[in-house]
This record gives sequence, structure tokens and C-alpha cells, in this order.
Amino acid sequence: MSDAPLYLNPDLDLGQRLQDLLSRMTVREKISQLWHEAPGIPRLGIAAYNSWSEGLHGVARNGRATVFPQAIGMAATWNAQLVQNVADAISTEARAKYHAALKRNGKTDIYQGLNLWSPNINIFRDPRWGRGQETWGEDPFLTGTLGSAFVRGLQGDHPTYLKTAACAKHYAVHSGPEKLRHGFDAQVSLKDLHETYLPAFKKLVTEANVEAVMGAYNRVNGDPACAHPYLIGKVLREDWGFQGHVVSDCWAISDFDGPHGCTPNPTESAAKALKAGCDLECGCRYSHLLEAHEQGLITEADLDLALTRVYATRFKLGMFDPPERVPYASISTDVVACQEHAALAHRAAVESVVLLKNKNNILPLRDDLKSLFVLGPTATSVEVLLGNYYGMNTGLTTLLEGLMGRIPEGVRTEYRIATHVLHESQSHTSWIFQSAAQNDVVIACMGITPHMEGEEGESIDSAENGDRTRIELPEVQLDALRKLSEAGAKTVLVLTGGSAVALEEVADLVEAIVFVWYPGQEGGRAVADVLFGDQSPSGKLPVTFPRSTADLPDFEDYRMTGRTYRYSTIEPLFPFGYGLTYGQVQLSDLQAPATLSADHDLHLSLQVHNPGPRDLSEVVQVYVQHPEVATPVPLQQLVAFQKVSVPAGATQQVQFAVPSSALQLINAQGEGVWSEGPVEITVGTCSPGQRGLDLGAAVPLAVQVAAPPVTG
Repeated sequence: MSDAPLYLNPDLDLGQRLQDLLSRMTVREKISQLWHEAPGIPRLGIAAYNSWSEGLHGVARNGRATVFPQAIGMAATWNAQLVQNVADAISTEARAKYHAALKRNGKTDIYQGLNLWSPNINIFRDPRWGRGQETWGEDPFLTGTLGSAFVRGLQGDHPTYLKTAACAKHYAVHSGPEKLRHGFDAQVSLKDLHETYLPAFKKLVTEANVEAVMGAYNRVNGDPACAHPYLIGKVLREDWGFQGHVVSDCWAISDFDGPHGCTPNPTESAAKALKAGCDLECGCRYSHLLEAHEQGLITEADLDLALTRVYATRFKLGMFDPPERVPYASISTDVVACQEHAALAHRAAVESVVLLKNKNNILPLRDDLKSLFVLGPTATSVEVLLGNYYGMNTGLTTLLEGLMGRIPEGVRTEYRIATHVLHESQSHTSWIFQSAAQNDVVIACMGITPHMEGEEGESIDSAENGDRTRIELPEVQLDALRKLSEAGAKTVLVLTGGSAVALEEVADLVEAIVFVWYPGQEGGRAVADVLFGDQSPSGKLPVTFPRSTADLPDFEDYRMTGRTYRYSTIEPLFPFGYGLTYGQVQLSDLQAPATLSADHDLHLSLQVHNPGPRDLSEVVQVYVQHPEVATPVPLQQLVAFQKVSVPAGATQQVQFAVPSSALQLINAQGEGVWSEGPVEITVGTCSPGQRGLDLGAAVPLAVQVAAPPVTG
């Protein structure tokens, strides 16, 4: 080892190794390594490496992989440990695939690397946004908590090596419209920025040590996100102490001299991004960095700073160390799409199911069922299992296949498509609804599909390049439900989708509504298990379900006023945090201090009792309100939650330690301050409000706690 270059010595300090490697590179070579598709440098033993890989809900676009529920579905589990386990499985498969590609080709191509550009922790502020399905919902605390768990699963817990490198995206203030994203300027106050759009990013940086942050396409208050002096220089680097690398969204820097019009040419776009702290480009503008260097727009020190950050990640991934030193280098491809991961995908899909309505306890389906009729356009759809950014698998189980694998022998069963997703059928179908109604139960598989929501240009049935213009169920599907109701059918509606659907009329036409998101490869089996009672539903909504599109503010307005459960004064159809199960817990004996401490956590405890005959999992949720504060503040805000298993007839004590910072208000300067009035703490199984109680949520407990004494 003594004759080897210092950068190849794994026993040396990382900084020393990086300095040695950079000293051996020419300016041209340094620049070549700042693109996502970095060529090899044979004389230094550096293999070509492509940093663009995706792991949103499984290794994506790289052949066979376990397909977990879409991120918004995993958010509905409200189960941080489960989310971490899923991410750990994803990184295990990514590792196996990376080493296999390297062994086969001596390099990696796109989607074969260890830089996984996930999770997407943008706030799902408007249900029309097509990429909201990739997020963890509309709440900053839920997003930050689950997003952090995902990062920990992807990156592992080794003190030296990363299993994979996670990436928090898209930084920041990014949630549509898709068709405008390359030139859009999101106008946002410091209060909204630090109260809503940044907390999840902060949590991933300061608590989960996420390795990378991806800049968004849009501008924020005039400056492009990928070269934003305040967001990158002040907040990310200075205030939060971020030590990892910043990567651009793909071809976002090309927008500088394109739709944004903030630079006159590609060379100045590249220089602007690099100088502002964008270390790695996905795209092509950094091919102009040599010109920028020759023109004096950037220095070699600028290149070295960016390359140090980019290559620090590659060193942490073990790319310059002997395989026997890297604990993840021996992972075999036998783990890819293995049975253990399939079982985990099934568990995640089961826990993601949200029961929205269950009239007369029609669910779970009875053992004495005589006949069943399954219909609807999503019953046989593979697309609704996948969502976007997905892998593929030989074990994809559709809703119909899952039901057919579970329906007891002797139950007469029929299936018809009956209606298309968006368009009227040309065939005569009226008889189908009459025939269906003659059965004990109709299971109608409907909803929205990835063809109706997604990234820019992906959703072929959308007029908005990925976004939806209306959040109501398509009229053709609604008409089918009307006909079923008129015929007297007892209908259980199984809805797919990646975002909220307005269901006000729908709710009056059916006995039960089960929302299953895009549930992944095990979706069919998981849904069947819930419908037949082998598993009790335990999912909770990570987004509000409004009554109609008319209840939403202007899509292009990034002010939070009137948006999400935290700021909207319009009663929703189904509130944030809501979801029924096959039973109901009772909450009691809430214990809280009389006065908050500015320096210590708020400790809470309560009893959760399950009086019913079935074992249950329930999500106990803690919200804060500031009833005496007149200035604009969140009407209510989630600050803690736990998913608790409560056996039949048992009582569990649940304890919370809420950080004092979570109980502060954000002022107009974006700073945390204490309220002068009391803080109201509400603990329940849904966000506070009469609507949740009307729908069957457990009666919540509430207590007022005095704010910390004013000092100095």
C-alpha cells in the first residue's frame, strides 16, 4: 500500500485522500466529473460513473426490482419504522444491482448507480399537482419524519460507509404547475418559507444527515432555485451546516438562459450555478465550465470545492476502497425481488389502505357471502399498482387477481370492466349494473391512474402536462356508480390514485370507500386481505380530501393561506389524519405539564384502550393550536404521532416527547418565537375538528398549557 497513491489508502483521513486525488487531476478532468454522466479517468483508475438513479418506492428504471407502494401510499402508513425498513430493502437491491453492473461492464449506466435521487419531500400543497404522488403529503412534520426515516434506510448506519446516497428534492418551494416549472417564479413570504416549505428539508439535513440535496427547476422570489444565494448559501450551508453536495434537477441550469432569462448564455449559466453552490449538474450546461474558467468567471478553487463535495460522496460509497473493506460490496443479486422484500411490500401496502367509509360495517366482508360482482377499469390495471418512477417485477398482483386469490370457494363471482377510466364506452353496458346489483356485494375498482397525473409530459390524458384540472372522480366513473346505486347495489368502492379525489356525491352512492393509492406489486393481495378482514385497515390520510375543486385556491399562488388542513377554513369531506379501522379505540388520562419549557421537550402520556374483539393498529396524533393569537398562524399543526398496536380488550400507555421548538410560532422574518397566550394540545386519531368526529374518529383529548415565562 506504501507505493499506492494516498487517495487509494482507506486508512487515511477523507480530506487528505480528496486533496491528493484533486492534486492529480487537470482542470478538464475536474470539470468532466461535475456532470451526472462522468467519464472514466483511466490513468487514475477512475471508472465512468452515472449519478442519476432513482429509488422513490423501489429501484426504478433498472429492470427487475421489488415495487413498494408509491411514496404517498407509504405516507398513509404513518409508520416511520416501516418506511425505514422499506428504504433499507431498496438500498440493498440498489447495491446488488450496482456491483453486478460494475462487474459486467466496468462502469455504470443511468439508473445503475448508488446516488438515489429520493426522497421527494416537497409539500403537497395542492391536490392538482401531478407529482404530489411522489411526496409524503401536505404536512411538514409528517413529511420530515417519514422522509428522515427513508433517508436512514437508504444510507444505512455504518460509521464510515454509505449504503447508498439519498437526495432530498426538490429544493425548494416546488409543487407545480408542471407545465410552467421551467420558467415559473414561486413567490413566497419568509413566514411561509420557514413555516411550511423548508422544515422537512431542515429535518433531513440536520437530523438524518442526507448526503445530497437537489435544486428545483423554478425560481423562488426571482432567483433560480439551483443558484439561490439565500436558499443554498445562507440557509442550507450556513444555517443548517449542510456538508453534502447539491445537484441540479435535470437540465434545470439550461433554464437559466432559457425560460428564466437570468443569464445571457450557457457559459454564464454554468458559472452562476457553480459559484452559487450547485456542485453537480444533471444536464449539459457544465460542459461550458471550461469556457467559464478561461473567461475568468470561475476559478480552479471553485471547481475544487464542488468536486470535493461530489467526490466525498463517492468515497463514502466505497468506490475507491477494496471491496473487503466495504460492508455492502458483497450483497448478492439474490436479494433483488426476493420473497422477504415481497413480504415487506405486502405489509406496506396493507398499512397504506385508508378506510374512508364503512356504512353498517359492510366491511370486512362476511363469511356467509353467497355472491360477488367485481367491476371497474382499475381491477385489472398494472399501471395503478406502479405510480411513477417504478421498477418492474414478475409478481405484480392486480386488484382482481388479489381478490380471486382470496374469495372463498363457493362464492359465485363475476367480473366486467363496466366503465372506462375517462371515456364513455361504445358498448351497451346498462345490463351490467342491473346484473351486478343482484349480487350480495359489488366491488367497484375505480379512481385515477398515472395516465391522469404525473410529471411534465408523462400523463397523456391530462391537459396540464401532468397536473389535473379537476379533482372530482371522472364523470364516466361517477355515472357508473349512479347506475349501481339506482339498481340497488351494495357497493364497496376501491379507489386508486396518488392524490385527493373529491368524493362528495360518491360518498352518498356507496356503502364503503377504501382508498388504496398506487399500492405496488402486492397491491391486489393487500387490498383483498383488508376487504376480507385478514388484516384491519390502519392507514391515515396524509392529505386533506376537499369536497370539490372549487374549494381550492389558485394553483399558481404559493401563499399557504387557505391551503391544507393547517390553513383552510373550508370544511373538508375527509380531513387530514383521518382513517377508520374495524373497531375504535378510546383515549383517556392525558397527562401534560402546566407550563411549557423553552429548553426542554414537552412530555405527554395517555391511555389507549381497545374495547373491541379485534386487534387494532391506531395512529395517535398530537396537534397544537394557539387559540389566543390574532396574527396569522396555522389553525392546527401536527407535532407528534405514534402508530400503536392495541390487542383486543387491552390498554396501552402512549408517551410523547415533543421538542419545544415544534411548539413555537414562525414570525414574519421566518424566526421561531413563543406565543404569549396558552398553547392548546389535542391528542386524537385525526386532525382536530367536528368533521372527524362526525365521520367516526375517536373522541380526542385536549389540554391547555401555558407558554414559557418571558425572560429578559
